[in-house]
Amino acid sequence: MLRPPRTVRVRAAGVALAVTAACLLAGCTSSGPGPSATPGAPDAPNQSNGSATGSPGASQGASAAPEETSEPSEPFAMACESLLTPDQVYAFNPNYGTDPGYEPSGTAVVAVVDEGGTACGWMNQTSGEIIEVAVATPSDDALDAHGNAAAASSNPVPTYGTPPEVEGYFTRAGTAGTAQVFTGAYWIVISSPELFEPGDAQQLVASVVENLPAG
Repeated sequence: MLRPPRTVRVRAAGVALAVTAACLLAGCTSSGPGPSATPGAPDAPNQSNGSATGSPGASQGASAAPEETSEPSEPFAMACESLLTPDQVYAFNPNYGTDPGYEPSGTAVVAVVDEGGTACGWMNQTSGEIIEVAVATPSDDALDAHGNAAAASSNPVPTYGTPPEVEGYFTRAGTAGTAQVFTGAYWIVISSPELFEPGDAQQLVASVVENLPAG
């Protein structure tokens, strides 16, 4: 069950100015390849419609390590084919399909799973690259901590949504690009080697936000 809706707090001083700078830095580009896959339920990684898992794997991508909190996070489970519908995956890139052996690998994706969230993976059938999508509903303290960590380590992205209702960040670290979005009670992470700039994840971000249950 989801907690009552909450207003995401604007991050510590400097975020508003950083939004303007981020637009210049990232070019506020939009559009990406187009999706395809039929994701499966989070507890059935080998289903024909996508792969989900609650077991983290190796680390890669953006980091998000909040301080320990006393309030427990509410578990969040959602079928992969609901998190991103087959039509949405196809619209993003028709070359993407299910990844039967998916395990979370991005650092922020693993952190989402650690907060009781759902993680799903889709594979590019040509390159073999994976797109990871993960969503959690952390406790208020944990959500703020993860948001502050994202603000400190990533560039704000105003095209993901309007703060304070939606706060978006993007970073490219190592071999992967990672988008993090905070809206209501949700922490959303999208990570992949195929995400080179903020606009590459924008279509996926919009689809996931649209599919999440209200409040």
